[in-house]
Amino acid sequence: MLVAIFVSSLLFMPINSMVGWIAMSSLLMFGLIGFADDYKKISSQSKKSSNGLSPSLRLALEAICVIILAYFINRTMPGYVPKYSIVLGSSIELPLASWNLGYLFGIPITCAFIYYIFAYFVICGSANATNITDGLDGMLVKLYTPVLIVLTIALYGATRTGFMDAVIFLPETTALYSILGAVFGAILGFLWFNAKPAAIFMGDVGSLALGGFMGTVAMLLKSEIIMGVAAGMIVLILLSSFIQTMYFKFTRKISGTGKRIFLRAPLHHHFEELGWPETKIVDRFFVLSILFAGCALILLKFV
Repeated sequence: MLVAIFVSSLLFMPINSMVGWIAMSSLLMFGLIGFADDYKKISSQSKKSSNGLSPSLRLALEAICVIILAYFINRTMPGYVPKYSIVLGSSIELPLASWNLGYLFGIPITCAFIYYIFAYFVICGSANATNITDGLDGMLVKLYTPVLIVLTIALYGATRTGFMDAVIFLPETTALYSILGAVFGAILGFLWFNAKPAAIFMGDVGSLALGGFMGTVAMLLKSEIIMGVAAGMIVLILLSSFIQTMYFKFTRKISGTGKRIFLRAPLHHHFEELGWPETKIVDRFFVLSILFAGCALILLKFV
């Protein structure tokens, strides 16, 4: 799947486009982390290593990737976009570099570091959310596709004057058209074989790569909040796993016995425990994902 994306993108994207290479790099970086995780799972004979990379190591590797990506993403922004800025909705900008905290040896200390923290939550959060979502046959692609469509519309708005007045004009991002098209084609081809009963599985190498790519494109388009709304169903699945883990640890510390909010996490497994058929869970989550995407488009157009 990733090979198909790379080959197709290189055939059609402008080779000298920094934006295009940043997006491709996100696929490569997170794909390599996922590959290392998958390889350790299947090659190791020890029970401990069968879980893949340790959570701390994986998060650290993802943090390094995010810092590199965020640095170059910021450098691609045109002069009329404030450095290290975060956009809420599609028009409210927070220029973090202009927030001065004081001076150290005559050097101004700004809030620009918040940009990297924000980038970590956006890109790393997207990568791990898609990784957790990839739990039932065909589900990740069905939940990912509406988000991809919203990002494509956001891209059109960012490269066409007069289409969406509130969207920041980012002409350099035109290189993303071919990459988004390649990703769309690749996941549809994958879905053909991943539909229930699945003949192939994406693994961490695919899910982490697609998630990291989604977050990176959102930052390139200054549409991070838009992407978060569009990926609402994926975010809920991630939150269900986080809430379950934190609640279990908290109750075990207080009472000595860990308790659970969901029958099983992530969220789709909770509904499996309730007796829902796998296809019903996937289709209903798909419907909800389309509704979240619709809300994101409203936000993109009118906020």
